Parts: sequence; C-alpha cells; structure tokens
Amino acid sequence: MKIHQLDGYIAFAAVARTRNFTAAAAQLGVSPQAVSQAVRALESRLQLRLLNRTTRSVSLNEAGERFMARVGPALGELLDAADAIGELRDTPSGLLRINLSRVAFAAVIQPRLASFRARYPDVRLEFGFDDGFVDIVEQGYDAGIRLGEAIAKDMVSVPLSREERIALVATPVYLAQHGTPRSIADLTQHTCIRFRMPSSGALYRWELLEGGREITLDAPATLTVNDTGAMLALALDGLGLGYVLASAAQPHLAAGRLLEVMPEATPRFPGFHLYYPSRRQPPAKLRCFLEVWRG
Repeated sequence: MKIHQLDGYIAFAAVARTRNFTAAAAQLGVSPQAVSQAVRALESRLQLRLLNRTTRSVSLNEAGERFMARVGPALGELLDAADAIGELRDTPSGLLRINLSRVAFAAVIQPRLASFRARYPDVRLEFGFDDGFVDIVEQGYDAGIRLGEAIAKDMVSVPLSREERIALVATPVYLAQHGTPRSIADLTQHTCIRFRMPSSGALYRWELLEGGREITLDAPATLTVNDTGAMLALALDGLGLGYVLASAAQPHLAAGRLLEVMPEATPRFPGFHLYYPSRRQPPAKLRCFLEVWRG
C-alpha cells in the first residue's frame, strides 16, 4: 500500500459517523468540499461506492458498512497512538469533543470553563448539546456527560457533581390562578409540562414519591417539549408546572421568579458523571479535563 492510499480514510469515517458532509467538515476543520473530494478519491481508489448520497441525506451502503466496521476501530487505534505520543509534550493539546445536555453544561461545565481554558490553552473544546442518548463512539465524541443512573455499564463513569434532585416549579402567578398542588393526585388537574425523549420519542413519566413509595405520573401532555431548557422557560412564562433539576431552577427560586411545590414528593438522583469507553485509556486532554472538574 502506498502512503497516498490512506488519504480519505478519516474523512470517510467522519461522514460515516455524522451522516453529513457539513458536520464532518466541522469536526475535521476543513470545508465540506474538501471532505467530499477526499471521500470521492477514496471511492475511486477502491473502485467502490461507499455512500448513498442525495440532496438531503447521506447513508452507508453495504460496502460502506463493511468498510467502516474495519476502518473505525483501526482509526481509533491510530488516534490513540497519536494521543499517547502527544503526552510527551509539556502541554496537552488537540480537540476534545464532549456530548452533554444543556442543563449539564450550565450546572457543571460553565462554572469552571474559564479556569480550564486558562490552564490548558492548547486544548480545543467542542460541546455537542443533546438531551437524548447518543452513541458517543459512533458520533466521534471523546466523552459524554449525563446523570450517573443513565450511563451504560460498559462505560467508565467518573462523578463530576454531587447528588441532584428534581424540583416541581411554577410561577407565583400560575399558582395563584390555579392553586398549589398538595398531592400527586392534584397534579393531574394542572398543566404539567412534559418532556419527550429525543432518542426514543417516548414521553418521560414524572418519577415521584408518595409515602416512601416510588410512583410514576403520566399526566396529560398539554405542553410537551424535547429540550429541558424549554421546559424551564415555559415554567418561567407561567404556562404550567415544570419538572426540572433543582440546580437549574435555583437562581429563579432564589429570585422569587419560581416557587417549588411538593418538595417531599420529588426524588434524588446520582449527580452528573463524565463517561468514556472502557476499552480506551483516556488521553491526556481528557485527564486534564477531569483534573479541573473534579478538583
């Protein structure tokens, strides 16, 4: 194999993971045209088409699926090797891609982001916001951040925050107009702002406590969103009851913009955890990230 024959492999893998030339180009820091040309050159050398392209979508054909199954792990090994040799440098560097929810970003990342940038200026950070669950390996992320209970068992999981709890919140005006719920049964008479899971499309049932027992509430879906930030915003607009993380609601509770109801009925969860594939040693840039956020 001649060295030029390796051209296009990384571009192809990026397109295969994102199913999008523009997104792949953004990951690689080049133009979509450059990615397209690299992939076409690879297909020409292989004398096989690897992708099905339309004006609106990109997908892998059978040859592409087989090729990615072999190329993906091999590229992972190459990148691991580059990370390992890069650790000989005095300062960690490179792109660190992390998938997380917006609420996790606000609660965990923002407070220490400036400190990280000051300590490790050569590490480029990219945060991908997603309230659903994605395959971080398939999507090309180095790590993800989610509540501890939601992380797959085959991942290495590192706690970043203390225990979190849910808060049922509404504006003073909403409660004055509709009354303050005192029991789980009362909640069915209110506008409960529901959350639809982006990954599965299922409505998230409210997990609540009553007499020490766990109860799930499937309230009427008068208002439904698939973004936790939108749920909090709708609650702040006085349009219903929000089921949100207490840490996200705290500034609004402190300012009196929101009131919490039935705190005894809301559960607690393991805090936010950073997770990454167990088959890989974390690169230096990820270890530095953990040093800052666990410190």
